Amino acid sequence: MAVAPLDNSTPPDPSQPRNGFDRYFEVTARGSTMSREVRGGLATFFTMAYIVVLNPLILGGAVDGDGKALAIPAIAAATALVAGLMTILMGVVGRFPLAVAAGLGVNALVAYEIAPEMTWADAMGLVVIEGLIIAVLVLTGLRTAVFRSVPTQMKTAIGVGIGLFLTIIGLVDAGFVRRIPDAANSTVPLGLGIGGKLASWPTLVFVLGLLLTLVLVVRRVKGAILIGIFASTVLAMIVEALGNIGPSFVNGEPNPKGWSLNVPVLPSNPIDVPDLSLLGQFNVLGSWERAGWLVVLMFIFTLLITDFFDTMGTMVAVGQEGSMLDEQGTPPRTKEILLVDSIGAAAGGAASVSSNTAFVESAAGVAEGARTGVANLVTGTLFLLAMFLAPLVVVVPFEAASVALVVVGFLMMTAVRTIDWADYEIAIPAFLTIVLMPFTYSISNGIGGGLIAYVVIKLAKGKAREVHPLLYGVAALFVVYFLRGPIEALVF
Repeated sequence: MAVAPLDNSTPPDPSQPRNGFDRYFEVTARGSTMSREVRGGLATFFTMAYIVVLNPLILGGAVDGDGKALAIPAIAAATALVAGLMTILMGVVGRFPLAVAAGLGVNALVAYEIAPEMTWADAMGLVVIEGLIIAVLVLTGLRTAVFRSVPTQMKTAIGVGIGLFLTIIGLVDAGFVRRIPDAANSTVPLGLGIGGKLASWPTLVFVLGLLLTLVLVVRRVKGAILIGIFASTVLAMIVEALGNIGPSFVNGEPNPKGWSLNVPVLPSNPIDVPDLSLLGQFNVLGSWERAGWLVVLMFIFTLLITDFFDTMGTMVAVGQEGSMLDEQGTPPRTKEILLVDSIGAAAGGAASVSSNTAFVESAAGVAEGARTGVANLVTGTLFLLAMFLAPLVVVVPFEAASVALVVVGFLMMTAVRTIDWADYEIAIPAFLTIVLMPFTYSISNGIGGGLIAYVVIKLAKGKAREVHPLLYGVAALFVVYFLRGPIEALVF
């Protein structure tokens, strides 16, 4: 009887890249898998898809200095297009699971402060200029140097603060926490639900979705956050079908018990042809003649500070969530990530959708297992499809998407244990960084307040040499940033 030869070949090493695609994106090297990346990309998209609806509402709800408004359908199409392209570019170049889209806060600044002083084309031209300036700062190494100059524990505080920021966004968007109408005459600016009660069906959907997701997270079920979003959306559709609740505003009148932003109803026509007429509608020189160079410089400075530090904080938070930071709290390929982000700012202006920047909601995808740029390929492709499938994107209500934000906020909060709270020299600046983000609804405000406090405390303790020289310049810029109101009043 013939004996089969022994197989002396070495079994494949599961830690080695399986192919060129795996090797380029470092999927195996970062301990991830294709299924995790796809799942993470889906989670990220569904937690930030609201921007396709919200950005048009913000920009489309304002008029420029000539009294002209941008067409909402065109804003929606361009928002999805730029978000898709820049997210994919971040995945391919930065190879980091950080999605990019029109930045909240910056779009409001453009819509309600900048555009009224000039035309829409002029305002978007300033966004292009700001993006190009940041790109130069990245290429010269200054932006990366500033990032590296921030103490490691302060970077941790930034991530924790963003986690709380995400949590408050989720709670407010879901209607679980609401602004009290007569807050000016009350010592309590926020309250539970409506009149201190959870009195609406949409809020109940959020609560049930949150509890389900938390149980899945505790039981370590794969895809817990994504399952939570889908389950909440299905429940929301059932509730809407049975109760006909409608949106939070009906014919301009508030409906406190309605759905926030999106009503979960399947559209009759899920496919639409995108309107890309806003692409290229910008002017980089007109604003200087119309508003004056002092006003323009102040606007550019404000945009620059906001974009510059928001992205740095978001990058740390997302990397921290996925344990992708080195000993100095720096993610891999930092320069490439920051460069793509700066290109996104300029691209957003060129497409008339405001500055595009890294989205902290990317942490939802990282919580689902995303560790590489492959997740971005999924998220970006979905954004490109959203140009044609915008009616389907708006099926997911805030009450369902917010479930992910609250859960991710908890996961990011866990890093607070690594801060040395016994050392007041770092603990106080870290504390200010953490609390100012949710309480002022701004990442930049938290970073600025924390860094200013850090520099002042070190100087007061006679430890000026412990502060990186770049941080003195950064702190001074933030002082100007916080005092821009009085400065504008004096100058203009």
